[in-house]
Amino acid sequence: MRIALASDHAGYALKEELAKVLAGSGHEVEDFGTDSDESCDYPDFAIPAAETVRAGRNERAILVCSNGIGMAMTANRIPGVRAALVYSERSARMTRAHHDSNVLCLGAGEFGAQDLLGFVRVWLETTFDGGRHERRVGKFQKLERP
Repeated sequence: MRIALASDHAGYALKEELAKVLAGSGHEVEDFGTDSDESCDYPDFAIPAAETVRAGRNERAILVCSNGIGMAMTANRIPGVRAALVYSERSARMTRAHHDSNVLCLGAGEFGAQDLLGFVRVWLETTFDGGRHERRVGKFQKLERP
């Protein structure tokens, strides 16, 4: 799978770890930065990464900041992006199975790296259930029309 990665300074260390884990699992990773733990603005990295999902260049994206909220709010402004902030393996599973999320947002300051890597693993392994959930996703996707 082709996966875009992006973080701000607070998510930098986890993003670097994620890049290694994902590449080691056979995924193609496109890193949108940041490239250090120096203070920066998360939209500068979230927007270009999420745009590649909208454009079909990457199948999914993973965005990391201190709490994940800013990344999710930013990514969800982009048509075709269904970004979800997760807080457990169950929420990671449900956002794929029921909401067909294509962008995962993580809070590096909220959980340990092993927990967050577990959320990522579950999110990547879970498929969309379709059916009644497809109808529901379609209803909120209609809001994207200009």
